[in-house]
Amino acid sequence: MSYVQRWRKSSYSGEDAEHNCVELAQRDATAILLRESDEPHTVITTTPAALRALTRAVKAGRLDHLSR
Repeated sequence: MSYVQRWRKSSYSGEDAEHNCVELAQRDATAILLRESDEPHTVITTTPAALRALTRAVKAGRLDHLSR
């Protein structure tokens, strides 16, 4: 299977420069790329499983204590 790196951002994000957000792209079957839209050259690579675990933790509120 061939993958084309296409950055995607949330539909909740605006299109102008004031609406920075996290963007995702799939490099291949084993790697997900993440970047901040206002720092597009800084890219973090993770696995689909690790991203799923992070998403579950955020949705469950397990990281809320970090913002206090």
